[in-house]
Amino acid sequence: MAGSMLAAQLYTVREFTQSPSDIAETMKKVRQIGYEAVQLSALAPMDPKELRKIVDGEGLTVCATHIPYERMRDDPEGVIEEHKILGCKHPAIGGLPQEYRNAEGFSRFAKEASEVAKRLAEGGLTFSYHNHSFELEKFGDRTGLEILYEDSDPQYFTGEIDTYWIQHGGGSPVAWINKLKGRLPLVHLKDMTMKGREQIMAEVGEGNLDWPAILPACREAGVEWYIVEQDTCQRDPFESLKISLENLKAMGVE
Repeated sequence: MAGSMLAAQLYTVREFTQSPSDIAETMKKVRQIGYEAVQLSALAPMDPKELRKIVDGEGLTVCATHIPYERMRDDPEGVIEEHKILGCKHPAIGGLPQEYRNAEGFSRFAKEASEVAKRLAEGGLTFSYHNHSFELEKFGDRTGLEILYEDSDPQYFTGEIDTYWIQHGGGSPVAWINKLKGRLPLVHLKDMTMKGREQIMAEVGEGNLDWPAILPACREAGVEWYIVEQDTCQRDPFESLKISLENLKAMGVE
């Protein structure tokens, strides 16, 4: 188990995880930067036992994964077994499947996914939902994200709030973290800055998000893992991961 609550989302370095040898080298680099944990996403297909050997060899913990919702729904036993091999209890989905992206679909997904999450829970796993900004569209008097969390079972359907995407959609990261207190095991830390009139992603602490308010809200909400992700980097993505880590440590997150 990592001594730190900080983790690197490997989607950030997805260009460097497209073969088993690339994965091994990337795990080494991430550990050398100073991370003790990773979230698996966008990796080349690999036997989970071999992947676990690489992770263990570098002294890393797999804190979470991103896997397709369809796998969770159609093969929960396989997902449970794979995560037991990896020593990970937090699978999450990276986004809402396209067919649910309408007023009726958000509510339908909330109910269906709660049943999937219950089956995963029977195997010792959580189910977390990772948002983008499209979920902040309003349908009547509720946003899609409000529908997802209000119409789902709070015992089983948990969150992986992405700070950048909440801000991008016109929401408040702090308000959403507070709203999900007790059902937010994971959070994606990602900053936002401006390039001219364009919103772009930035290393944590290098942009305009209110970290002095966000980080205490995470602590109060009971977040287990603070996961650094940057979909698009303006520099080498490993350097971006390092900058975010150093800034978070300077802010008191360990």
